[in-house]
Amino acid sequence: MAEVSAGPLDRYRAKRDPARTPEPGLSPGGEARERPAEGWGEGRRFVIQEHHARRLHWDFRLERDGVLVSWALPRGVPLDPSENRLAVPTEDHPLEYLSFSGTIPAGSYGAGTVSIWDRGTYDCHKWGPGEVQVTLHGERVRGRHVLFRTGERTWMLHRMDPPQDPGAGPLPQRIEPMLAVPAPELPTDEGWAYEIKWDGVRAIAFVSGGQVRLQGRRLVDITPAYPELARLGRALGSRRVALDGEVVVLGPGGRPDFGLVQRRMHVRDQHATRRLATRLPVTYMIFDLLHLDGRDTMPWPYEERRAALDDLGLGAASGPAPPVWQVPRFHVGDGAALAEASRAQGLEGMVAKRLGSPYRPGRRSPNWRKVKHLLRQAMVVGGWLPGEGRRSGEVGALVVGYWEGGRLRYAGRVGTGFSEADLRHLTPVLEGIAREESPFDPPPRLAGPASRQVRFVEPVLVAEVAFSEWTHTGTVRHPRFVGMRQDRDPEEVGRES
Repeated sequence: MAEVSAGPLDRYRAKRDPARTPEPGLSPGGEARERPAEGWGEGRRFVIQEHHARRLHWDFRLERDGVLVSWALPRGVPLDPSENRLAVPTEDHPLEYLSFSGTIPAGSYGAGTVSIWDRGTYDCHKWGPGEVQVTLHGERVRGRHVLFRTGERTWMLHRMDPPQDPGAGPLPQRIEPMLAVPAPELPTDEGWAYEIKWDGVRAIAFVSGGQVRLQGRRLVDITPAYPELARLGRALGSRRVALDGEVVVLGPGGRPDFGLVQRRMHVRDQHATRRLATRLPVTYMIFDLLHLDGRDTMPWPYEERRAALDDLGLGAASGPAPPVWQVPRFHVGDGAALAEASRAQGLEGMVAKRLGSPYRPGRRSPNWRKVKHLLRQAMVVGGWLPGEGRRSGEVGALVVGYWEGGRLRYAGRVGTGFSEADLRHLTPVLEGIAREESPFDPPPRLAGPASRQVRFVEPVLVAEVAFSEWTHTGTVRHPRFVGMRQDRDPEEVGRES
């Protein structure tokens, strides 16, 4: 009996059920070939497909010997010769895949949506077992590229030519967020936009190749704390953007609850964060666009950045899962009415932004002005008082302050607002940073037994404190503990309100 040779598409067919998937070329032989479109050359076509499967990736396919030789690109095509992108070889595909787009049903191999991201022709310079050099002539991607083997099942894709767009720059690695100055009331003259002030954790999102990296206000990586925000990468696909916004947890009535987001911001264990993502899902409130596909948008006027942000089409996340991001509207004019509506809803406050202003990273600029409905600010913890009765041995009150003129000024004692979990967590932490002398200058004048019981600590912790008003001596009235803030640098905490 003559030996039956394996066909080039046998692996492709073996992984698919023609009764379940609309993919082409599943008949066992004699399938039709994709006819070249006008201007295309037979035998030198390529296609790049965006594939929203279990993990977003791009499929890179080169026509060769009657099939499409294929690689999966988890982060897409490199646009700059300074970087390489992983390329994982997959089975050869039929030529009909040059024009295939559609939905592969759940339960099938590669389940998800497939769309054509780019296609065209290519010139082949080298085709060997460990290296393929081609020049692509596509609608999106043009120029010389090389695929080279780095392991048994891994290759890399490298752009050999200079960047296709000489004016494009790389996505920044970090951006210091712009900050607003406190103001007693909103500006009323023309040229201002008004937004809600969100009560959460400031975060810059860097998105590239479907991957999301989150940077906190202190320029640290906070990505592991919010795994659900990885869905933002799938929504943006191949776009390269840097976004500014606030991570919040929406409590009863849809209002941000800082106490709830506090339970998310300190957790880094992978299993714990995924459990919390189900119980206390966050929402990323996006309010600015700082980089767009190789362009630094920070010099653009605020209104142009917001228009470009809206053009990304993010809106609110959709699907069976709860929304994990929103692009809240901003309002031009009539800030007083919006402020009154936000006050009635129990929101923290408002931010006014000058329409023509650029984004000034790391600056607290008068072009952004914040007005709080409720007085609240970060305070440095400089000491604590033990509790009494049922709270004996635990924290009874925090002794807090703020930096002014290079000195830590005493602002008051905070003895209410703590949960049992807060007390269990705080007591050993404070005991671990004890010091003998007061960090305050001048030392606080505490009346009664408190003057003898206060235990001073190194001023390295920051607490969020709500209060009714400032006194003429620089202390606060009726303070209440809201939560701890690991996203604030203690040395940068001054009097804000």
